[in-house]
Amino acid sequence: MNKIYDVIVIGAGSIGLPTAYNLAKAGSKVLVIETEHSPGQGNNKKAIGGVRATHSDFGKINVCLRSIEILKNWQDETGDDIGWLSNGYSYPAYNEKDAEELQDLMQIQHSFGLNIKWLSPDEYSEIVPGILKEGLQGSTYSPEDGSCSPLLVSAAYFEHCQKAGVDFHFQERVTGFGIKNYNINQVITDKGIYSCAKVVNSAGSYGREIGQLANLDLPVFPENHEAGITEPVERFFEPMVIDMRLAPGSANFYFYQNSEGQIVFCITPEPPVAGIDHRSTSVFLPMCSKRMLTIYPRLRNLKVRRTWRGQYPMTPDGFPVVGILEEVSNLINAVGMCGQGFMLGPGMGELITRICLENITDKDRKILESFDPYRQFTNQEAFK
Repeated sequence: MNKIYDVIVIGAGSIGLPTAYNLAKAGSKVLVIETEHSPGQGNNKKAIGGVRATHSDFGKINVCLRSIEILKNWQDETGDDIGWLSNGYSYPAYNEKDAEELQDLMQIQHSFGLNIKWLSPDEYSEIVPGILKEGLQGSTYSPEDGSCSPLLVSAAYFEHCQKAGVDFHFQERVTGFGIKNYNINQVITDKGIYSCAKVVNSAGSYGREIGQLANLDLPVFPENHEAGITEPVERFFEPMVIDMRLAPGSANFYFYQNSEGQIVFCITPEPPVAGIDHRSTSVFLPMCSKRMLTIYPRLRNLKVRRTWRGQYPMTPDGFPVVGILEEVSNLINAVGMCGQGFMLGPGMGELITRICLENITDKDRKILESFDPYRQFTNQEAFK
């Protein structure tokens, strides 16, 4: 006889694992279905590990503030070392226009309770010694943002999911749904059929395809991004550095030193590279290293260990799509994280759990306005 689940979660990645864990802690019978051979093997393991609440919107700021609280206390509460480092985030400005826009945005961020301040060029040079000072107007600095290991985090969540009784089916693909009276009562895969009361679509770059199985049109479109990592060295600077300036072939780039001393770096291609292609290119490393060495020459002699390529599941406005569409009343979509699934995941997992259990708060409702599947998608996230 088939086991009947309270919730079936599709995807064992940045969103699916925290969601399954919190649902199980609340007493739900949970099944996670994942196409890969183990948890976190999609884009979760390709995340660079940054966790920031430095966004431009109430919803993202508050979900990520909760994520930071969870992750920075994780080792104390569970004993698991996930490599958490409160190293902060920074957005240096190299022209007056960027400086003005960043400082204007800080007023909004302050109104949402974010701890962020403006540093002079000299102050910024103290936390990033050797940073390029020519043209530097100053920088934002949010000291409570941080970083940790995506691999260690997914492993920790998986272990605690198992302890809480979550069932996992790996190397299994969802191929359809049994739908009756606007409700999914069965999840159909290439290996079986499972009954459930609710379904969470947390399929990352494949969230749109899962939606299509339920006749939903979710505006989630993957874009390819590449990243790299160096050998470990003694710590020599603190915050994540994000240079928002446009350059030939790229929109922005960013780098930081993780808890093991390695420099992790990434770049945003311009124009975007749509689709899903896991192959690294010969373009990325020369382009990114040139930009990095221009702004921070101290990186010059570091040895790069490897590069990789993953996807950002983008939406038209840079905000996630989270919630229920009227066509299927028990399918909770949690997709379109726009490359920020890792930092949103812990807080988002709690939020999705409250949606599933139908006990969302007034604050949740305000947060969900930012992620409403029925919004116009006309606004733009400043820090997407």
